[in-house]
Amino acid sequence: MGILEVIGHVLSLNELAVAAMFLVFIFFLFRGIPVAYALVGVSLIFVLIAEIFLDPHRSMFKEIIEFDRVGIDYRKLAALSGRIFGSTVKNPVLVALPMFIFMGLMLDQSGVAQRMMQSMQKLFGGLKGGLSLTVLLIGIILAASTGVIGASVTLLGVMALPSMMAQNYSKPIATGTIASAGTLGILIPPSIMLVIMSDQLAISLGDLFMGALFPGLILGALYIVFIVIYGLISPGSMPAPEKSEHVGWPVVKEVLLAVVPPMFLILLVLGSIFAGFATPTEASGLGAFGATLLALFNGKLNYKVLKEVSRSTLNTSGYIVGIFLAANFFAFILRRYGGDEIVQDLVLSTFQNPYMIVVFILFIVFLLGFLLDWIEITIIIMPLMLPIIQGLELAVPGYDVVRDPSVVWFAILVAVTLQTSFLTPPVGFALFYLKGVCPPGVTLAHIYKGVVPFVLLQLLGLLIVFQYPALTTWLPSVAYGN
Repeated sequence: MGILEVIGHVLSLNELAVAAMFLVFIFFLFRGIPVAYALVGVSLIFVLIAEIFLDPHRSMFKEIIEFDRVGIDYRKLAALSGRIFGSTVKNPVLVALPMFIFMGLMLDQSGVAQRMMQSMQKLFGGLKGGLSLTVLLIGIILAASTGVIGASVTLLGVMALPSMMAQNYSKPIATGTIASAGTLGILIPPSIMLVIMSDQLAISLGDLFMGALFPGLILGALYIVFIVIYGLISPGSMPAPEKSEHVGWPVVKEVLLAVVPPMFLILLVLGSIFAGFATPTEASGLGAFGATLLALFNGKLNYKVLKEVSRSTLNTSGYIVGIFLAANFFAFILRRYGGDEIVQDLVLSTFQNPYMIVVFILFIVFLLGFLLDWIEITIIIMPLMLPIIQGLELAVPGYDVVRDPSVVWFAILVAVTLQTSFLTPPVGFALFYLKGVCPPGVTLAHIYKGVVPFVLLQLLGLLIVFQYPALTTWLPSVAYGN
């Protein structure tokens, strides 16, 4: 019996092809090939394989292994162009993507975060762990006003890490706090990940924004509680300064004046969505305009800044959309091989309990986060899982108002899970953003060690959201109910 006959007895050719597509893609990534090129390259390779080897009229293997999807015409790839340039490029939801990116980058240039850091350091700097608390609070505020992870992590690293090192903070706890605080923006709305999830799952972006608010705040609260407890257990890791400024009304006033502008921006964006005054796409334009006004009022807006922010927005949006289109191509070919049916059958065959199936999917997403970026996981995996979740009949409270409550709950669970991908090697982007601005003496090993407790806290937050689905559906029900 030849090797092909052996393989044919173990796996169908469809299953073999689907597994090979993922393995070849991961191999290309580890060879350093850019993600978009790897996705398109793998797709084209398997189109060729289908044409040369699997065409029932030309295949040399047709007498050895039966291809159970005979008759697929891969020349119908022209349909993909209509999908990309129709439903994708013209999708109004995706218009919010560059607007939120622009808002985040402009907020980074406005000087608001620097002002908050200076004022909050005076307020909390005299406490043990005060700098860590300052970083976490600013991270939560930045997360609610921008969904750009790279900008948040880099900004917090530049502003806070030198002060922490000067105050003899433990390197792992300092770097772990900064990296985890900077990644909150991928979950707390407005989040660019939720924008893409909304498109891929065909659900309301407003539902996702409202559904993600409580889980994001819970995660931030878990971080703060951990820092307080850790400071009590190991005070030497986060020592108080030898000299601290007296905290009086002038310091409190300075903090309030620093916090009000970004809070106004949050109210402008999220408040307009939650109150029903604006769609998320319209609110993204308001946010971009509001961030520009903040930069203008702080005297930071000029032609150079506007040009740099616009260029960075174009680069970041182009990077995401490039991966978006390439992943659509990859997903299209994967489905032509029957990948959707194979993956769904595999998942549904694991457990009988529908909630254990959800746990299994989240476990797979968590493992994929070590190897793939959140964009590929969101675009390739989420549409494959959507029919499974819709067919499980999960008892998720929708209060007879929320559309597809089980899908909203599942999307937020995946979003919390994917947040760990920013902190887990080897693809954890937050780790490398932070390493790029670390002072000498702070190594990648310090950062890896520092993020471990925060990854565990993220998993605890995931467990809380899993146990209490109403955390993701109550707020949308209140908004729509009124």
